[in-house]
Amino acid sequence: MNVLVFLIPVSLFLGGLGLLFFVYTVRSDQYDDPEGDARRILSDEYDDHPKQ
Repeated sequence: MNVLVFLIPVSLFLGGLGLLFFVYTVRSDQYDDPEGDARRILSDEYDDHPKQ
C-alpha cells in the first residue's frame, strides 16, 4: 500500500508531462502535412537509392 502513495503521483506527473509535450507538438504544427505521406507512398523514388 505504501508503494501506491509513491506510484500514483509519479504516474500522474508523467501523464501530465506527456500531455504537455503533445499539446506543444500540436501547437508547433508538427502534424500539419496530411497530404505529404499520401503522395510520398505513391512516388516511384525510393529511399534505397538516394539522389546524388
